[in-house]
Amino acid sequence: MTQKITAAITAVGGFLPEDKLTNADLEKIVDTNDEWIRSRTGIEERRILKGQKGTSDLITPAVEQLLKKRGISPLEIDAMVIGTVTPDMMFPSTANLVCHKAGLKNAFGFDLLAACSGFLYALTTGASLIESGRYKKVIVAGGDKMSSIVDYSDRTTCIIFGDGAAAVLLEANTEGYGVQDSILRSDGSGCAHLHMKAGGSLRPASAETVANKEHFIYQEGQPVFKAAVKGMADVSAELLERNNLTGDDIAWLVPHQANKRIIDATADRIGLSHDKVMLNIQRYGNTTAGTIPLCLYDWESKLKKGDNIVLAAFGGGFTWGATLVKWGY
Repeated sequence: MTQKITAAITAVGGFLPEDKLTNADLEKIVDTNDEWIRSRTGIEERRILKGQKGTSDLITPAVEQLLKKRGISPLEIDAMVIGTVTPDMMFPSTANLVCHKAGLKNAFGFDLLAACSGFLYALTTGASLIESGRYKKVIVAGGDKMSSIVDYSDRTTCIIFGDGAAAVLLEANTEGYGVQDSILRSDGSGCAHLHMKAGGSLRPASAETVANKEHFIYQEGQPVFKAAVKGMADVSAELLERNNLTGDDIAWLVPHQANKRIIDATADRIGLSHDKVMLNIQRYGNTTAGTIPLCLYDWESKLKKGDNIVLAAFGGGFTWGATLVKWGY
């Protein structure tokens, strides 16, 4: 009997730009204040990638760090999947550029666009490549340069987002560690509440789209908040139920860092005490596809082999999901 192959996470790398944008800085740009931002989002500061740089410049150092930590050559990587909504350009893919910059000469790579759920979608896809038995080492990254699509005169969105990226290495495992299960969902009717209007084939860039500020994030806070609380909490509860687990069996909840109130609601729904929830939104804001792997990066030293962890996200348009991982090292 052949042993079941699972995709275990064997290394994590992360990267955050040096420049910080604090709530005090934002008070000078738009009509807002520190207390208002903290009480509604939990955010104190975010990182901004300055200069003529793109998302590949966030992900490449994370990938290089991951390879160094694992002690392997970039030539050993078979594939790379990147979750992002801010690719360097429409084509070639950011994964193509990262493979080139980091020397992954034997890998194929592609981008996957699922907004804030991008990392979960990419992780499930990368795990499937490993589970097929055809690929041995796959890098999955999530990263976004959100400052490139944020309107810094819109006080409802500019306070939320930051730039950052992180990556995980997936390797074939026969001891049962790694990605155990995923429930992923999407509902395109959510597009009305959270989207970027122009820049695609429907509304290509023109003088008019630029003048109308259609290349920035558009978000209606209330409907998105309500859908996110329900979506993230429901799917996390469903995942635990399907795997005969309760909150007591979970070492950590790794939630998408969009808003502290959404995170608290998800933890409460699956019966998890708040000290078992990874939270770094106060330092980085919402880095979209970067938030979940950045949590793993920040908490790596606290994770123990065999820990059950639940990754949960909710994103624009709408996308959402939850993934169960048994930590492998």
